[in-house]
Amino acid sequence: MIATTGYHGNFIKIWDAMTANELVTTLCASTVTLVSALTHHVGLTENRRVLPSQEDAALCIYCRVTVYKTKCLCRDLGSYSLSRTNNCAMRHILAGLVLSTTLVACAWAGKPTQIYGVNLGSWLVLEPWMLPQEWLDMGGQSCSDSCWTCISTESSFAKAYPDTVDTKFAQHWDTWFTQDDVNTLKAAGINAVRVPLGYWIVEALVDRSHESYPRGGLNYLRRGLGWLKDAGIQAILDHHAAPGVQSPDQMWTGNCTTDVQFYTPYNYHRALVWTAVMTALSHLDPNFGSVFAIEAVNEPIMDAALTPGYGTFQKNFVQVMRAVELTLGISVPSSSLSLSASVSISNNFTAALSSTSSATIFSAEVQAALFDAVPILLEIGAACGLQTIFEASPFKRSRDSLVANFMDVNWQYDNPSNPADAAIGPQAYDNHLYYSFGGVAAADPTSYMISICNLSRIQADAAVGDSPLWFGEWGLSTQFNATDEFLYKWADAQKLAYSKGAGWIFWNFKTEISGLTNGSALARQWSYLEGLKLGFLTQDPAALHDPNVCVPYMNDTANSTSS
Repeated sequence: MIATTGYHGNFIKIWDAMTANELVTTLCASTVTLVSALTHHVGLTENRRVLPSQEDAALCIYCRVTVYKTKCLCRDLGSYSLSRTNNCAMRHILAGLVLSTTLVACAWAGKPTQIYGVNLGSWLVLEPWMLPQEWLDMGGQSCSDSCWTCISTESSFAKAYPDTVDTKFAQHWDTWFTQDDVNTLKAAGINAVRVPLGYWIVEALVDRSHESYPRGGLNYLRRGLGWLKDAGIQAILDHHAAPGVQSPDQMWTGNCTTDVQFYTPYNYHRALVWTAVMTALSHLDPNFGSVFAIEAVNEPIMDAALTPGYGTFQKNFVQVMRAVELTLGISVPSSSLSLSASVSISNNFTAALSSTSSATIFSAEVQAALFDAVPILLEIGAACGLQTIFEASPFKRSRDSLVANFMDVNWQYDNPSNPADAAIGPQAYDNHLYYSFGGVAAADPTSYMISICNLSRIQADAAVGDSPLWFGEWGLSTQFNATDEFLYKWADAQKLAYSKGAGWIFWNFKTEISGLTNGSALARQWSYLEGLKLGFLTQDPAALHDPNVCVPYMNDTANSTSS
């Protein structure tokens, strides 16, 4: 039972009497019922309503819209001004219970209401630190200094071995992630995976005059997604390594360099073409049936002053996704956008998309991306046996819209753009939290526990409309030598904190165990499957060893100011 002192009405009476799941069922069943309940609850007049700030975010998201600052746009209620108050009780109720369960269920029916996931890292974007012996065996190198000084990325490998790179990587793709891994993950209760991808998975986007990457990865992506679909595991396509490189000196960008060029019109355009191709494949290729979200870009530079044009890119990214879906006849919730294909092209998706590329309801950047995606899709169709689906079949789809996914606004500083402003249809947000890299809490077990048990990132994001939020990368790594006893608590506490949002996705599903990783020392804190074997992670991902793990640390703010 939840206390709601100072609030009354049918909505609160229903809320008090129901569990979160029962509330989901009742409120998601009918928008009309929801609007009626909310109207009674807040005393809605024709032009105004007054709600606490966190309640703004929660209740507006029920209407599949975004609240930001002082405006809430609800499709069925119209536009209303909101005055902010400081009601702590309601803030915690909605930020905790509602945002953790109900919002996700309302946002995309049929997808995981709570995400328990893993990353498929170092598969289609290889990171040598996770498999150092295999990397050396392939012909890569271990840099003694910065990663740009030796063969440490896919790009440098492809340049060093142009004649054998495709064969070497095909062997890696074939063995790093297998059907056996899918079976193990399913048995462990994993319901979602995040699949890091490079822009070069769409080979036509690579400028071979100066860019080099392995070819053939799309076939392995299609095979892996098919396995996941058969296992009932949902997938997020993560644009992990963007064209031009989005962050300096990082292996995971595929090209370790200080010359960051992603934040330019040319590379924004290539990223939008990538988005159009991935959205089309997600709806039309049967192997992509497990995909429920596409992430725009992984970990942009944190200083927003160094990411010019990123806010515009966010809006164009969403428009590209919705343009492809509208072409397919998929309605976009809370959107007035509409398209109608002529009868003459009703059996030819690529022709219809070409027509959409001239639709003036979209920005010029979006139109250009759609136009350039068409020949790439035709090429992929020919290579993957999808010509009939792309060019000679009724293509209208009844599937729900995909979720547009962004790193949350609080990932950046220095006046960042808010991706919530770009929302058209279902949208979700991603945050990554690694204590081992410093800057979060003092390097000792007690400070770690105080910090994680008082984590406020979910509430902070909700206050500016970035909900629902999942934690797309985290792990058990620490800045100190962690005992087994601590890792049991550390796993529990993080799962507990992240499950107050839309859920969590562990980095990584596995790592290499070899002499170069000191046996299982690396896997002990970075591999989900090894964590299961050692008992730090529970066989039921929703379970905890100790549900009260955070009780001794709650509201103790010492050393937790960075949370």
